[in-house]
Amino acid sequence: MSIVAIVGRPNVGKSTLFNRLIQRREAIVDAISGVTRDRHYGKSDWNGKEFSLIDTGGYIKGSDDVFEIEIDKQVELAIDEADAIIFMTEVESGVTGMDVDVTELLRKSNKPIFLVVNKVDSAYRINDAVEFYSLGFEKYYPISSINGSGTGELLDDLVKILPENRERDEGDLPRFAVVGRPNAGKSSFINALVGEERYIVTDIPGTTRDSIDTYYNRFGFEFNLVDTAGIRKKRKVKEDLEFYSVMRSVRAIEHSDVVLVILDATRGFDGQVQNIFWLAHRNNKGVVILVNKWDLVEKDHKSVKEFEIKIRKQCEPFTDIPIVFISVLTKQRIFKAIETAVEVYKNRSKRIKTSLLNEIMLPIIKAYPPPALKGKYVKIKFCTQLPTPYPSFAFFANLPQYLKEPYKRFIENKLRDNFDFKGVPVTIYFRKK
Repeated sequence: MSIVAIVGRPNVGKSTLFNRLIQRREAIVDAISGVTRDRHYGKSDWNGKEFSLIDTGGYIKGSDDVFEIEIDKQVELAIDEADAIIFMTEVESGVTGMDVDVTELLRKSNKPIFLVVNKVDSAYRINDAVEFYSLGFEKYYPISSINGSGTGELLDDLVKILPENRERDEGDLPRFAVVGRPNAGKSSFINALVGEERYIVTDIPGTTRDSIDTYYNRFGFEFNLVDTAGIRKKRKVKEDLEFYSVMRSVRAIEHSDVVLVILDATRGFDGQVQNIFWLAHRNNKGVVILVNKWDLVEKDHKSVKEFEIKIRKQCEPFTDIPIVFISVLTKQRIFKAIETAVEVYKNRSKRIKTSLLNEIMLPIIKAYPPPALKGKYVKIKFCTQLPTPYPSFAFFANLPQYLKEPYKRFIENKLRDNFDFKGVPVTIYFRKK
């Protein structure tokens, strides 16, 4: 899936535009903790084409402020990773020196750039926006990110230049993405599985320009392992590698079937790992949590059960997830991790016959019907699995608008009890009969 970065100097309305664009559908928004402020990732679509959106901090060239220096590094990483860039300015201040600095930075990228002039919310401001031609771009887009005016033309032109989202072929091998914080053991995990030094591994968190696929054949099951860590690039040494690793994870997750979230047992299920987990969940991917370096924690006599309960608490309400405690160093349970991922893939691909689904679910619904609302009773007469790549179900009712989230969770739990969707998000729709 394509990545679009929104960049510009501070206070031009980048986050407002970001929030507007991701609200075109159910937003996948993850606040990734950085050195200075939260970073935001979302998914948007326009004219049937989906793309990931990154909201970056305000770029200030040559600042001595340590926080602003870190923001600048992250902006440069976002530009490096993006397929296209929305360069935001705003009409009230006109063209500033900082806008010129951003222009110079963007020209080095050789990426498609869309110059946006924000806060154009009246006729006379359209005339004021003409001065932005001085930045040297062929075209600019006058918009108001507050009310959305002008964004349609911007998005029309943006999606035209984005690469097509490749459809999965029937013959494609399943893809298992290995994601997590830098230095959690992602590359070492794959090296241990394939029995060779497939990747350079150091104690220093590192990145690679592209996710690397490794073909794997074990347990009579073929698949590709996708590593998001890999070889360290010297030019990345002083840059914010955690931010970069999350951007790599975004792309790897969106193109995977099952996500193996590796966490360092000595650090726990912390904020960044949780963000990666929820990104996988909201993309409807299968999930397996791997707790690495468990051999170090075991010496402290920490209970597996206690550790597992804590993780599940942080994953609520999606708690039906396999958690495998591993040590890449001693190869403890690493093959169990892959066996579990294969099971989760099968759960995600599971198809339930409509007759069997109704035979099991309708008596449960009859025994525990939805609560009446305003004196009206909801009756569910039929259910079916939808033809999606992940488990999603439609339940047809006379008054679907009266069915609330608690009853949806009840239905999901009963589906899990009867059909084993461990490790897989399940989507429930209530529709008019």
